[in-house]
Parts: sequence; structure tokens; C-alpha cells
Amino acid sequence: MNILKEKVINEIKKIYDPEIPVNIYELGLIYKIEVKDNKVIIEMTLTSPNCPVAESLPNSVKENILKIDEINDVDLKLVWDPPWTKDKMSEAAKVELNL
Repeated sequence: MNILKEKVINEIKKIYDPEIPVNIYELGLIYKIEVKDNKVIIEMTLTSPNCPVAESLPNSVKENILKIDEINDVDLKLVWDPPWTKDKMSEAAKVELNL
């Protein structure tokens, strides 16, 4: 994994789902991270389409990634297929939530 992608992941890990005390990366809400030149392409989902942070969470992801000096643009797509399930969570997240 390249250094820039690691920086992107570290910024994403600073964002927590307001209802679950785990960051959105470990929750498995990030489906794709692609870094091309100074642009990041993200595909992410939410725990449900009716999620109360459906507007603010993607914006937080974009804002955090744009804090990285080398990044000029973020193309974020909110996707619903495949739907999020608890199976997408990392082992660390499952342990944190006693699952």
C-alpha cells in the first residue's frame, strides 16, 4: 500500500459513526479507496439508507481527506450495493462491540 493511501485511511479512521463507537473504516463502510495523482476516489456506504448522518458523514470523509496536503480532489460515491452488514466489520470492530 502506498504512503498516500495510508494517509487517506488514517484520516478516514478519525471519523466515527455517531451511533456506534467504532470508526467508519473498521465498521466496513468504506468499499473502495483509489488514489490517482492528487485525487482520491472513494466508494462508501452507510449502515442504512435512513441513517441520520446520511448527509454529514460523506461530507466529513471528504473534508478529512482534503486535509492531506497532497490531495486536491475527492470523488466520493455513496453506494448501496452491496448493502452493509455486520460481516463487513473488521475483527477489531467486532471485538470492540462484543460481537
